[in-house]
Amino acid sequence: MKIPPLPRRALGRLTRDLSFVATGVPPHLLLGFLLFMVYGLLWEIVEGRDSTAPLLLGLALTLVVMSVPALTAAQRRRFRRFLGIDIPRPGWRGSGRQFAFHSLAGLLLGGLEALLLAALSAGLAATTVYGWIWAVPWRWRIDHPGYTTQAFYVTVAGVAVLAAVPALAASLVRLEARLGPGLLGPDPDEELALRVADLTESRAGAVDAAHAERRRIERDLHDGAQQRLVSLALNLGLAKATLKDLPPEAREVIDTAHREAKEAIEELDSLVRGLHPAVLDELGLDAALSGLAARAPLPVRLRVDIQRRPSPAVEAVAYFVVSEALTNIAKHAREATRGDVTVTRLGGILRLVIADDGTGGADPSRGSGLKGLAQRVRSVDGTFRMTSPVGGPTTMNVELPCPT
Repeated sequence: MKIPPLPRRALGRLTRDLSFVATGVPPHLLLGFLLFMVYGLLWEIVEGRDSTAPLLLGLALTLVVMSVPALTAAQRRRFRRFLGIDIPRPGWRGSGRQFAFHSLAGLLLGGLEALLLAALSAGLAATTVYGWIWAVPWRWRIDHPGYTTQAFYVTVAGVAVLAAVPALAASLVRLEARLGPGLLGPDPDEELALRVADLTESRAGAVDAAHAERRRIERDLHDGAQQRLVSLALNLGLAKATLKDLPPEAREVIDTAHREAKEAIEELDSLVRGLHPAVLDELGLDAALSGLAARAPLPVRLRVDIQRRPSPAVEAVAYFVVSEALTNIAKHAREATRGDVTVTRLGGILRLVIADDGTGGADPSRGSGLKGLAQRVRSVDGTFRMTSPVGGPTTMNVELPCPT
């Protein structure tokens, strides 16, 4: 006979829960038995009744210590097999939490599991009481004329107990599923710290990889497309200077092509500097920022005080922060007449202070430019702060970590 889907699923869950409960009783109660032996031997030593108690106590304590990792491994297999919960290996650092689970929570859970199994056995025995009665000698039934009514009450009680078993088993399984992974697995704080360290390392690797990729693109553009454009512009210039007998239309075409080639070179040069300026690798942050200040459309006072060069990724972030900040000053700082850029390194911190004397009112929460700056700073675990009251001045403070 085919069982309908709903009862079949309910029966499957009940079978799983009862199997989980039944396999949990021995490992839960084993450590309690060993601890009971330890307490008994301690009492024997205090009373001085048995001279072999110290030796037995050492053996019992050894069994307690050795049983903790074995019981943890058994519980991990139990959780994985019946509940599909994969508890990571806790390691020796989690021995205290493992012992607490097996000696305290485990004893409680083991007692509840034993009571549930006892209730299940009693319910099964009560619901089949009529079969047990007919198995006893017939003289007993004659001597107890009211046994039928009593058996009916026992059967009803057994059915009630059996009806409550699925809900009780499910509740017990949920309770154990909440307690077990937290106490039998790795310490959540240690796991979080390892996860943070792993993410920090991954992010640093991603930043370095992006920086290396920008440098590769800059080299390819500088050594490839830019050189071809320069060669094209030179050839067009030579053609314009040497071919004097061309028709006016042809000379105009050559002039236009020559002009557009030079404009393309300038745009490509600006793009290359935006990707990664070569001077940053060759001469360092001071020279690169001096070039930015010289090209800025308004006067910029620059002060750089760096004893040792930071890492290439931090240098690149500092360069692009100053570049974007000076661009924002030129475009958006109303009535600004000058900019100030100060770069200092204090221990393991590279600090950038960019200020202008405009009317202020800049809001870091609006506009993609300032948000992009903050995200670029955070990519190397730096901090970004900006103050821009109405009336000015606007000051941007950036701190970038520079491990020594």
